[in-house]
Amino acid sequence: MEQSEYGYGTATGAGPGTDPRPGPRPQPAGVAAAQAWSKVPEVTVLFWVAKILTTGMGETTSDFLANSLGPAVGGALGLIGFVGSLWLQFRAPRYSAWTYWAAIVMVSIFGTMAADIVHVVGIPYAVSTAVFVLAVAGILTAWHRSEGTLSIHSIRTRRRETFYWATVLATFALGTAAGDLTATSLHLGYFSSGVLFAALIAVPALARLAGLNAVAAFWWAYVLTRPLGASFADWMGVSTGRGGLGWGTGPVSLVLAVLIAVLVACLAAHDRRRTRSALAAA
Repeated sequence: MEQSEYGYGTATGAGPGTDPRPGPRPQPAGVAAAQAWSKVPEVTVLFWVAKILTTGMGETTSDFLANSLGPAVGGALGLIGFVGSLWLQFRAPRYSAWTYWAAIVMVSIFGTMAADIVHVVGIPYAVSTAVFVLAVAGILTAWHRSEGTLSIHSIRTRRRETFYWATVLATFALGTAAGDLTATSLHLGYFSSGVLFAALIAVPALARLAGLNAVAAFWWAYVLTRPLGASFADWMGVSTGRGGLGWGTGPVSLVLAVLIAVLVACLAAHDRRRTRSALAAA
C-alpha cells in the first residue's frame, strides 16, 4: 500500500498533482516536471510533523507577544508578519519551502490572535468554534463551486491559491477555538486536550481506509492538527498552577522555532533534489 497525495494509505499509488479518485494512474515525466511548479508542498509524514510544530509555535508565540508587548503591539506585529509573509508567498512563482512555511507560521500566530480576540470581546468558545466551523465549510463550498476541486495539489492559479490560504487561516482559527473549548470551557486541561486530539486525528486515516474521499480526509486532519499542537504547546508553556509544566511561552516558542527551521531546511533540500530529478526526466 502506497502513500496518497494527502498522506493516507491508498492502493492507487497517487502522487502530488494527481486525481485522488480510485484507479491506477501512471505518472509520466511531464507530470513529474509540472509538480515542480506547484505552490504547495508534497504531503508526507514530514509535512504533518511540520504542520503540528507550527501550530504549537503559533499558540505560544501569540501568547508571548500579547503578554510581553501587550495585545495592541503584539497584534500589530502579528498582522504585519501575516500580511508580509502572504505577500511573499503570492509573489513566489512556485513552491518554496522557506516562503511557504514562513507563511504558515505567521498564519498560525495571527489565526491564534484572531480567535483569542473573539473570546476577549465576550464570545464563548463554544459559539466561536461553531462560527469558525461554518466559516471553514463556507470557504470550502465556495472554493469547490468555483473551481470544481478542493485538491491542494491543484494550487497553480491565483484564485485557487486565495481559496487555499483563506481555508488555512480559517482552520487555524477554528482549531484554536476548539482547543480552548476543550481545555478551559470543558475543563479537560491542556494535556488531556492534546491526548484527545491525538486520538481524533487518527479518525480521518481510518475513515480513509473505509472509503472516505482523500480531500475530505486531508482537510479533516488539517483542522485537527491545530488543537493537537497548540494543546501540547500550551501544556509545556503555561504555569503549573494552570496545569502546565511552567517552561514559559517564550522558551517553548524558541525551541519550536529551531525545530521548525531544521525541519524546513531538510524539506527544502529534499525539494531541490526532487525538482532536479523531475526536470531531468522531463
